[in-house]
Amino acid sequence: MIEKDLQLADGRTLRIYDTGPEDGSRVPVFWNHGTPNVGAPPEPLFDAADRLGLRWVSFDRPGYGGSTVARGRSVASVARDAAAVADALGIDRFAVAGYSGGGTYALGTAAILGERVRAVVTLAAIAPYGVEGLDWFNGMVPSSIAALGCAAAGADVREALDRAEFDYDPGFTATDLQLFEGPWGWLGKVAGPGLDAGPYGQIDDDASYTHPWGCDPADITAPVLLVHGSADGIIPASHASWLAAHCPNATLRVCEGASHFTIVEHAESGLDWLAAELA
Repeated sequence: MIEKDLQLADGRTLRIYDTGPEDGSRVPVFWNHGTPNVGAPPEPLFDAADRLGLRWVSFDRPGYGGSTVARGRSVASVARDAAAVADALGIDRFAVAGYSGGGTYALGTAAILGERVRAVVTLAAIAPYGVEGLDWFNGMVPSSIAALGCAAAGADVREALDRAEFDYDPGFTATDLQLFEGPWGWLGKVAGPGLDAGPYGQIDDDASYTHPWGCDPADITAPVLLVHGSADGIIPASHASWLAAHCPNATLRVCEGASHFTIVEHAESGLDWLAAELA
């Protein structure tokens, strides 16, 4: 995997990752990482990508890893960063995938970039905040309500929560902990350094989820697969149901008993769907 820095026109840096090759023999898929992770593409899916002829491309969102902080960033602005990465790598059209909050950014990229995005697959994506027909916080664990509720009040309020040394409790189950002992222990590998560059990656992520995206999921023209766990207490499955009702060409898969973490066990089947759409 190639890892390098891209200098943007506004002076910022994006740390990008690319499994290649660049000869057009593989379909590029942009991976959108969760919160608070760095952006390295998902190692547990490398074999599946090889089998399906997919090329992983990704980047650290602003404030994470090697990417410059961009206070006030939005879902739409990150989509434009994705376009800059694609342009720099000579990629015209591509698919997008994302886990957790990364699913939101995958959807935003599809909404902003239109026909450049060929297909979308998300795992446990977050729906827009304050929309009609969705009780946004219902079913969330208390820590999610605290963090995202503060973010909804403003990035400065979310930052104050961080300064108060807020300890996020995801409510891990025995099944979650067992998952981390296998290949998807990789989630810990990308979460560990997620905040090494400072708190603003996470703070600005949470603010972007709870403020206007700057784009509308209804504008997505690509086919979308929304995968969500019925037992998700971080981002409840009602978010996926709302997105499925408002994204054209959307397919919803609610996986019975899957949590916000064990949903990744369904990622490979999502890639199979993606490859079929790209064929």
